[in-house]
Amino acid sequence: MGACKNLPQITSAIPITNLGITTMLTLSDINNIETEEDIDELEYYQSIQRAINAGAWSFQGSYGRAMMEAINAGRCLLGNNSAKDYFGNRIPSRHDVKDGTKGSEGYVDECSGTDWLRAMEAV
Repeated sequence: MGACKNLPQITSAIPITNLGITTMLTLSDINNIETEEDIDELEYYQSIQRAINAGAWSFQGSYGRAMMEAINAGRCLLGNNSAKDYFGNRIPSRHDVKDGTKGSEGYVDECSGTDWLRAMEAV
């Protein structure tokens, strides 16, 4: 029993570091993104937004595709900070793109409305 006390603690969040910035993606977020079950649309996109904010671009391909689909559909913003994908390509931040273009606040507002934009900004 004594040998087990030095085992790492299991947490409900996974730290992700991209370009020197560490953010947390929760196990609930991972489940929301990967599940085949019906979940609330807002909850799903908030999980996607957290993955984008965390810079999870180097995760398995389905994450990158889900994040890009959400950005292209105007459901999610680009992250507050730029990131790098698995191949080292730079992903711009929402502040790097022209307002009204994909990933910007203006684009999400136009596609999904101001209330939705505020919900994504709050993530």
